[in-house]
Amino acid sequence: MKLEQFNEVIKFINTKRKENVNAALVKKFPGIERTTLSSIAAQEMQRKVKKSFHRINAKENAAKVYSSYLSSVKRGESPGILVRKAKEMDYSPAMLAKLILEQYLTANFPDMTVNKSRVNGFLRDTTQIQDRDLGYDVYLCLLEDDVYGPFVDSIKHSIGHEYEFFLRRKLEELNISYYDEDELRLRGYDKTPDVKLEIPIAVDGKVINWIESKASFGDEESHRNYLKDQFWSYWNRFGAGLVIYWFGYIDEVDEHGEKGIMLRDSFPTNITFMDPLSVA
Repeated sequence: MKLEQFNEVIKFINTKRKENVNAALVKKFPGIERTTLSSIAAQEMQRKVKKSFHRINAKENAAKVYSSYLSSVKRGESPGILVRKAKEMDYSPAMLAKLILEQYLTANFPDMTVNKSRVNGFLRDTTQIQDRDLGYDVYLCLLEDDVYGPFVDSIKHSIGHEYEFFLRRKLEELNISYYDEDELRLRGYDKTPDVKLEIPIAVDGKVINWIESKASFGDEESHRNYLKDQFWSYWNRFGAGLVIYWFGYIDEVDEHGEKGIMLRDSFPTNITFMDPLSVA
């Protein structure tokens, strides 16, 4: 995907905060895969949350948001109060539910230690929230949110494993030997790609020693962070490698192929196998 088209998608997302963004995206951009659009939308929401998190969660502002929620309850508003407020604020429903839950626990249980672990425990099992109406509203937030929350975390984890399994299966079908992350850690490596090839292959004429699977879209920010935190570390340890962004990437970020980090959005087909017994 060209950067220009990516920017069009982002611009459209930012005009649809009170609507079903994913459905609107599919209708607006029929030529782009649904998974690609969903991944872009999720990453854009993550950026918005990061930018506004500290402001919204500042002590005074958090108290105002909680007070507003209590006023809505007192007026007898129907369930889904927090979902509606999250849309008005252009904020993550799950993150708003977490904020309200923290405020509720602090206000009503002075002897309770309200920390991340305890709050996450209530999010994983909303039936443990004593206020039945709040528990239901929190549950609705978790159902509505496709970026944050325990449900989404489980889904992302499963999807990530699914694509890693697909990668390993393709390698095995081609009789390409490899070490996975667990095997590499046993060998003493701290930062490891998903797959380290036992014998390098060549893709489009370029040597590949390792492959990293990313069940996401490769935009400028995420790719830049991955380069800094992961990919260059793999390059330093193992040499040139391949990153597969299964949901696509911005064409313009693919600028390090000659330096040894190749990008693809699917498993490569133009593979040359190296004969370790050949003599130059």
